[in-house]
Amino acid sequence: MTKMEIEQLEKVASQVRRDIVRMVHGCQSGHPGGSLGCADLLVALYFKQMKLKEEDGKPVFDMDGKNEDMFFLSNGHISPVWYSVLARKGYFPVPEMATFRKLNTRLQGHPTTHEHLEGIRIASGSLGQGMSVALGAAKAKKLNNDPSTVYVLMGDGEQQEGQVWEAAMFAPHHKVDNLIAFIDLNGQQIDGPTVEVMNNLDLVKKYEAFGWEVLTIEEGNDMAALLKGLYEAKSRLGHGRPIMVMVHTGMGFGVDFMMGTHKWHGTAPNDDQLAAALGQLEETMGDY
Repeated sequence: MTKMEIEQLEKVASQVRRDIVRMVHGCQSGHPGGSLGCADLLVALYFKQMKLKEEDGKPVFDMDGKNEDMFFLSNGHISPVWYSVLARKGYFPVPEMATFRKLNTRLQGHPTTHEHLEGIRIASGSLGQGMSVALGAAKAKKLNNDPSTVYVLMGDGEQQEGQVWEAAMFAPHHKVDNLIAFIDLNGQQIDGPTVEVMNNLDLVKKYEAFGWEVLTIEEGNDMAALLKGLYEAKSRLGHGRPIMVMVHTGMGFGVDFMMGTHKWHGTAPNDDQLAAALGQLEETMGDY
C-alpha cells in the first residue's frame, strides 16, 4: 500500500464517522461509540481487503455469497458503521442513511434481512450468535470448494456469552481454516468497563488454548497498522486453524468527548454535541 492509498482510506473513514454521528443524532437513538471505533477496520475490509462481486465497478449482492468473501457483524448494535460503509461502497443509495432507525425502513437499529438490504445476510442483535453463523458459512465454502474467506466481527463484552465459546471449540476441531474472526477490544460495554462488568481476563491465551491462531493489532485505529495486520491474517489461512485477530480500538475514536468511555456506547449526541463532533471530522465524500 502506498501512502496515497492509505490516505484515501483514511478519508473514507473520516466520512464514515461523520455519517455515524449524523445518523444517530437524526433519530436520537443508536450506538455511536463502538461504531466510531470500528470505522477504520470496516473501511479497510470493504475498500481494500475483501474480494467482492462487482459489475461495472459497482458491488453485486446475493445471499449465497459464492466465490466472494463474506462479512458477518455479530455485535449488531454498531450498525451505523456497517450501514455507512455499505452505502459508501455502493450497496445501497447514500441518502438512505437518513432513514436510520425510522419505522418501516430498511436501516433498523440492528441489521435485519426481511427488507432485503443489500450487504446484509443475517439479522444480528442478540450478542454471541455471529460467529456460529460465520462458521456455518465457512464450512459451506469448504464443502463447495469455494476458496474465498469468511470474516466476522465481535465485541469484547460479547465474549461473556456462552455460545461464543461453543463456536470457539467447533472451529479448530473442524479445521475451519478459511475463517478470520475479529474481537473489537475497546474495553467498554453498555454497563461500564469490561473488566468491571465481567472480566474476560486473557482472551489471547483462551483462544490459543482452544486451538486458534491468534494475532493482535495494537493500533486498530491506525490504517497502516490495520492493513498490515489484515494482510498477515490472510496469509495464515489454509493451514488447519481458524484465525482470531484481537483489534485494539478506542471507543468513540475520532470525537474527543466520546473517546474511552462507556457513556457513549448507546447515547445520541444533542445538537451542540453533533456540531462539536462534526467539527473534528473532515467531510471527504459529501454528507448525505
